Amino acid sequence: MSEILKVEELNVHYGAIHAVKGISITVNEGKIVTLIGANGAGKSSTLGAIIGLVRSKKGKIIYDGKEIIHMRADAIVKSGIALAPEGRRIFPNLTVEENLRMGAYFRKDEKGIKRDLDWVLDLFPRLGERLKQMGGTLSGGEQQMLAISRALMSDPKILMMDEPSLGLAPLLVKEVFDVIKKIKQEGKTVLLVEQNAAAALAIADYGYVLETGKIVLEGKGKKLLESDDVRQAYLGVTV
Repeated sequence: MSEILKVEELNVHYGAIHAVKGISITVNEGKIVTLIGANGAGKSSTLGAIIGLVRSKKGKIIYDGKEIIHMRADAIVKSGIALAPEGRRIFPNLTVEENLRMGAYFRKDEKGIKRDLDWVLDLFPRLGERLKQMGGTLSGGEQQMLAISRALMSDPKILMMDEPSLGLAPLLVKEVFDVIKKIKQEGKTVLLVEQNAAAALAIADYGYVLETGKIVLEGKGKKLLESDDVRQAYLGVTV
């Protein structure tokens, strides 16, 4: 089992606010790792630091054996990490197809781009029916599918997803989590930030529980799902 991403003693500040307080996580290749926790726990800030959108004050981020903490975000994406951000952030005035091709912006392998385009349209057939439609006219669920697919079009080694189920109807939530499992089956590594703790832990190989910028629990996904502390705090179960 090879380690593809290691975060050590990461600290992130926003002015006087200390959002991430010395966390360390390990992501193994081909696995689904999830970060769960309440709003403001530091989950999104951790992803932002890994992808280079948020500058960390202290710590290390080792990806594929290289330190990337001072790299620019575009260089990090080129190196093989992609983010499907919270709130989708698709390009509303571009078509579905143009959005997808924007995901492959750094790539030059036309055959590979075509292969991955076919793959994401197989994952989300509804996007195939809407290729010429403007992104802004899609439903919320379809926009989430597009955000995930756009990230996959960069052919990443690690796909990071920030709250992919947020605001979706239960049936669509199930569809998104089924797709995350399929993405893993294709050999991709997934780092998942999710408020739906039950759904995330059910598919995760490993999980970390964050509270106010610190890791308070970690373990195999299914073990955390059975933990009384997690069930009480995040699943609404009275223990």
